[in-house]
Amino acid sequence: MDKTSKEPIPLWKQLQASAEVVRAVRQGVSGAAAMDAVAPALRPGVQSLVFHVWRNLARAEALRSILAPRKPQPAVDALLCVALALAWQDEGAPYDPFTLVNQAAEAAKRHPGMRAAVNFVNACMRRFLRERADLVAQTDTDPVARWNHPAWWIARLKRDHPNDWVHILTASNAHAPMALRVNLRKTTRSAYLDALAAMGCQAIAIGVSGIELQTPLPVHQLPGFAQGWVSVQDGAAQLAAPLLLHGLSELAGLRVLDACAAPGGKTGHLLEMGVLDVTALDVDAQRCERIHDNLDRLGVSAKVLAADAGAPVDWWDGKPFDLILLDAPCSASGIVRRHPDVRWLRRESDIAQLAAIQQRLLQTLWALLKPGGRLLYCTCSVFAAEGRESVETFLTHNTNVQLGQAPGHLIPGKIENMSTVRDNPAGDHDGFYYALLHKLAA
Repeated sequence: MDKTSKEPIPLWKQLQASAEVVRAVRQGVSGAAAMDAVAPALRPGVQSLVFHVWRNLARAEALRSILAPRKPQPAVDALLCVALALAWQDEGAPYDPFTLVNQAAEAAKRHPGMRAAVNFVNACMRRFLRERADLVAQTDTDPVARWNHPAWWIARLKRDHPNDWVHILTASNAHAPMALRVNLRKTTRSAYLDALAAMGCQAIAIGVSGIELQTPLPVHQLPGFAQGWVSVQDGAAQLAAPLLLHGLSELAGLRVLDACAAPGGKTGHLLEMGVLDVTALDVDAQRCERIHDNLDRLGVSAKVLAADAGAPVDWWDGKPFDLILLDAPCSASGIVRRHPDVRWLRRESDIAQLAAIQQRLLQTLWALLKPGGRLLYCTCSVFAAEGRESVETFLTHNTNVQLGQAPGHLIPGKIENMSTVRDNPAGDHDGFYYALLHKLAA
């Protein structure tokens, strides 16, 4: 490594890159894809900054609309909103606000397309510093700024969860904990907790075989990660395999379909729990490679196919499955704390379109299930249209189905309705929905 590569990266350069990422997301690019375009040396710092920005973007936009009612050109607006999102409150702010003002002006000065806007950015930010308390108070009356979610998202949560919408929005703006699933084929949870304690890492047991870390760690620092002792998986997602397999006395040889399986976390969990004949599907061939990688690390195997679960004519061998896990494509509204850009990418019209896809997959895969079998339907969504309402629609159109025990909607960060599958709570988990559907014999 040369001398220059060891020098700290100046904040103005990180602000420039963060603004480009925010601008790309505003244009419909996913946060992950926008981050891929950032220079590798800048990426860790920029990701930390833009995650903070996405959790405060609506507040920043409200402040900018007061400071500059006439919206500036997109690149300047993105930089200004990044600086405001990082500076508007002291709690959790990554930098001193005076430093941000100085470095935002420097970022504009050093950007070829923004040099004419240096004085504008500097004036807006200095006015913000002078009048910060009053400006923030003015934006407190704007629910979008207060909750940092789109207006349609807030309205939908109020309707779907009248008693919990405030909790959901609050949890969605928080940092998600790092949760692990212990591979009980290779070690025990107590032994793994001891290994973490020996390295000074505090953790608690959650769920059936889970662990929640007090402080996140890079995976290469986790004991035995490369050997498949543990996997990184949220506590709510860890419920899928136990729910599908709960109460079955004999698992060996059961034919299981994991539809929409990438990156393979739930596939691996199923195989850790029993010697199953698993077929794992994903429509994206590149994501199928991630399934292979995860299963190889765990020391288990499945039949992995790059195929559309909704078009079984292309991949199904005609033999019914005993069990089906359908983790359906959804809005990801339940995991927005892990992917804070999602709220700014989604449109209200997406929900009906996604619900239609979920219904098509449910109906298609139901025909592939053996009488007496079970299908676990799940989404990482808190919207009723992608959970409770979707299953209600399915039940009205099918008579050969019985609803089994499953927790339904799981509110992010909140422990409820999960006594059917475990003795320990699932920790500070993501938002999820689960429904277990039993297929009646003809």
